[in-house]
Amino acid sequence: MDTIVLFNDVNVPVLGIGTFMISPEDTENSVYAALKEGYRMIDTANAYMNEEAVGKALARAVREGLVKREDVFVSTKIWPTLYENPRAVSDTLKRLGLDYVDLLFIHQPAGNFIAGYRQLEKAYREGRARSLGISNMHDKKLERLLAAAEIKPHVIQLEAHPYCTEDAIMDRLSAFGTRLMGWYPLGHGDPGLLAEPVFGRLGDKYHKSAAQIILRWHTQMGFITIPGSKNPEHIRSNFDIFDFALSDEEMEEIRKLAGTKKYYEPDNETEEKYASMHLSFEQD
Repeated sequence: MDTIVLFNDVNVPVLGIGTFMISPEDTENSVYAALKEGYRMIDTANAYMNEEAVGKALARAVREGLVKREDVFVSTKIWPTLYENPRAVSDTLKRLGLDYVDLLFIHQPAGNFIAGYRQLEKAYREGRARSLGISNMHDKKLERLLAAAEIKPHVIQLEAHPYCTEDAIMDRLSAFGTRLMGWYPLGHGDPGLLAEPVFGRLGDKYHKSAAQIILRWHTQMGFITIPGSKNPEHIRSNFDIFDFALSDEEMEEIRKLAGTKKYYEPDNETEEKYASMHLSFEQD
C-alpha cells in the first residue's frame, strides 16, 4: 500500500474505506471485509453514527490476527454541537473502543469551531490523536482557523474528484504542508463522471474500470481517498489499483476536467444549521 507522509512524519495510506451514509450493521461488515482485503485506513465521524461499528470491526480483525491495531489508520470527526463539550474526544474514543485515533477532524466550520480545534490540539498533545484535521473549511473561516491554530492542520478533508480539485484552498495550505483527503472521490456516484470518454479509453488500455482509473488518479495526485461501499466486490475492486500507473500525459488529460462541477456548495446559512443539529448519543 502506498502511503503519504504528513509533516509530522505520520504515514497515511493513500486509500481507505469510507463509511459515510452506511448503516452501523453494514459498516461493521464493510470495514471487516476491507481489512480482510488489505485496506489499512478507515474513515468515520460522530455524525455518521457508526463509530461503534467501526470499532467492532477493527476489534474483530485484531482478535482474529488479520491486523494489528497500530497498522490500521483510523480517522474520525467531531461534530459542531460537541466542540465545547469537554467529553467530546473521550466519548468518541469510547465509541470506537480505542485509546487513540490516527487522525482527528473538526467536521464543519460551524458553531465555535475554534474551541473544537482547541480540543483537537489538546488531544494531540496528550497522544490521543496522532494527527489533526479540518473538514470543509474555506474562505474567511479557514483564515480564522489558521490564525488561531497553534498546531497547523495536517490534513483537510474536502470534496475532491476529477471535476473538483480545490486548487485555491490547497495552494493556501501548501505553506503548512497540509494534505488533502477527498470525499465524493467518484463524484457522488455521478454516472456522467464515470462515463467521461477519457476514463473509458484509459480503462481499455489498463484493463480497469472507470472507477479504478479515477481512484488511481487520486493517489497519483497525492490525495488521500476514501471511497465508501457496502458491496464486497466494489470494496475489492476499489483496492485493485496499484498494479498500474497513469502517465504524465494521461494525468494532464484528466486535469482538463477540473472546474467542471461540484456536488456541494458550502454556504454560511447551511453551515450554521449544523451548530444546532444534536446527535442522539450526546446524552449517553
